[in-house]
Amino acid sequence: MPQPSAPILIIGSYVSPYVRKLLACLAIKGLDYTIDPITPFYGNDEFTRLSPLRRVPVLLQGDLALSDSSVICAWLDEQYPDHPLLLPQGSPADRARARWFEEFADSRMGEVFIWDLFYQKVVHPAVWGEPGDATRIAQAIDTAIPAVLDYLEAELPADGFLFGALGLADIAIATFFPNARFAGYEIDAQRWPTTAAFVERCLAHPAFAALVPFEQAQIRVSQQGRREALLAAGAPLSEQSYGLKTPRSGVMTL
Repeated sequence: MPQPSAPILIIGSYVSPYVRKLLACLAIKGLDYTIDPITPFYGNDEFTRLSPLRRVPVLLQGDLALSDSSVICAWLDEQYPDHPLLLPQGSPADRARARWFEEFADSRMGEVFIWDLFYQKVVHPAVWGEPGDATRIAQAIDTAIPAVLDYLEAELPADGFLFGALGLADIAIATFFPNARFAGYEIDAQRWPTTAAFVERCLAHPAFAALVPFEQAQIRVSQQGRREALLAAGAPLSEQSYGLKTPRSGVMTL
């Protein structure tokens, strides 16, 4: 079993919404870490061993290796119960609702904001040197994303966060919107005012705001210049990296 005092290493890119989710949760918990800021496309064979689905984030602590942001965040609350908790403590119903919002975000929001929009507009051209699927982008903007925002508009609070203080459910939802912005998409605040205000509150929280300089440093440079740019921005980079110089194809999640 890992010791709670053992160093935590996170593998995963600062611009991954799932990595951003985990890093914001680590900030809420008040836990230090180092990070190897690779994307799965550049993961080496050892990365594949640690994360058989080639997904980020991966958390390493001693002999423990965990992948999948939801698995890791659940483990954080169990491993560090004396730190601020990520799930609401009011009732089983609140915790169930929080888990549902996390699942909705991870699955549906991940599909439309990341694979249909961000991957097609930003990642595909940057990694593979060719344009993404224009039809898929248009369908996301015209149909899929509005349906997600319609649902959130009816569920999110007009003030504050979902269950009191910023927690896992809020973080899981808000983490996709920086990627939408990187792809040139902004919430129409007149059509979805509650959602737009909620996202701004979440992203203004220090747990998210502290990550912005590292995201900006990464998004402006190529894979080859990433570590240098992040070190210059003050990111807590690990000495060891599981990355390659050239991308690999495979089953992988941002």
